[in-house]
Amino acid sequence: MRRFYIVLIVLLLLFVSTGNSATRFGGKGLIYINSARVVQKGHLWFFGGTRFFGKVATGASAYTLWNVQGFSSFSYGINKNLEFGISPIFYQDTNSDGGNVLDGQGNSPDDIYISMKIGSIGAEESPYLFGVHLYTRIPTGKEHNIIYEPYSAGTVEVGLNGLASYYSNTIYPDDGWSIHANIGYLNHNDVGVELTSDPSDTKPQAMSSEFLAGIGFRYPAGTFDFSLEINARTFLTKPPVTAYSREYCSYLTYGIYYKPYKWITFEMGVDIKLVSGAETTDWENTALKSPPSNFPNYPSWRGLLGIKLAILPVSMYQSEGKKIVEKKTKAEQQVLQRMMEEQINTKNADEQLLKIKAEREKVEKELERLRKLLEQSNKKSKKKKKK
Repeated sequence: MRRFYIVLIVLLLLFVSTGNSATRFGGKGLIYINSARVVQKGHLWFFGGTRFFGKVATGASAYTLWNVQGFSSFSYGINKNLEFGISPIFYQDTNSDGGNVLDGQGNSPDDIYISMKIGSIGAEESPYLFGVHLYTRIPTGKEHNIIYEPYSAGTVEVGLNGLASYYSNTIYPDDGWSIHANIGYLNHNDVGVELTSDPSDTKPQAMSSEFLAGIGFRYPAGTFDFSLEINARTFLTKPPVTAYSREYCSYLTYGIYYKPYKWITFEMGVDIKLVSGAETTDWENTALKSPPSNFPNYPSWRGLLGIKLAILPVSMYQSEGKKIVEKKTKAEQQVLQRMMEEQINTKNADEQLLKIKAEREKVEKELERLRKLLEQSNKKSKKKKKK
C-alpha cells in the first residue's frame, strides 16, 4: 500500500505541469482518468456529454468566444477482462467574433474513437487492479487542428495507455474510495500533412507524438460521489508551428456524480488550468492569422456535463431491494462454491465426505436416542402422578 502511494505521488509531481486533458472514453473511471476495471460481461453502457469554454475577447470590438464539444461513448463488456468501446464526437463548434472558426460551420459529426481495454487484472480479492487501453482516432470530421482543443491533424491516430487502480472495498468496489493512474503514448501519424492551405505551411517531417499521464481520486458519499484528478500531456515530437495546440499543459478537474439509481449517473466537472508552456504557434501562417485578443494558448477553464446510462442488462432496472437481495445471494453462492471447490480439490476429498456423512448419521442417531429417552421419561412421570 505504501509503495503504491509513493508511485502515485511521484507521477503527480512529475506530470503536474506537462499537458491537458484527454478525451472521455466512457466505461469505468473518473471524468478523464480511466479505471483498470472493465465493464462487466454482457453489460452495455452509454455516456453522453458536452464540454464547453467561453470568454469575452477584447480588441476593436468586444465579443464572446465559445468552444463547445458534444461527445458520446458506448462501452460493452465482452468477458471479465475485455471491454470494447466506440466514442463518437458528434459535434465540435468554435465561434469567434460572430463567425465559426471551422470554415464557417461546426463539425457535425466530428471524429470517432474506437478502443479496446484489457483490464480487471489482479490477484483474487486484491485491492490492486491493472490494465491496458488501446485506442485509435478515425478522422470523420471535416475540420482539424482546432483552436483550444488537443492537437489533431485529421489522420488515423493510435494511442496506448497503461492503467492502475486501487480500491479500498474489494468486495463492492463502487462502495469504497479509489485511486486511479494512467500513463500513455499517442502517435498522430501526421508526416507530410498540411494543416493550412497556405503554401508556406510547414509539413511535419516526423510523426508528432505525445506522452500523457493522469492521476485521480474518487470518494463515494451515498447517492453522490466526488472526484479530484490531474491530467497532463507533453509532446515528445512537436507538430508544425501552424498547430494551435503544440505546448505542454496541465489541468486540475473537480467532479461530482449524482447516482439516484444504479443504472443512471449524472456527472458535472470543472477543469482548471494549472500550467501551460509559452506560446510557440506561428499565428501569421494559420487560418486565423492572429490569436484572439487577451486569450491564452489554452482555455483557463472548461465545464463538463454528462449522463451515464445502462442499456444492458435490463435487470439493472430492478428495484433496489430486489437487487440487494440478489447481490447478497450471489456473494454467498460464490463463497459456498469456493469452499466446495477447495474441499473437492484436496487429496482426501472422498475421505472427508465420508467422515462428514458418518458424523451426520452419528448425530442423527444420538438425537433419535435422546428423543426416545425423553418420551420414556414423560411416560414414567405420568404413571407416578396417577398413583
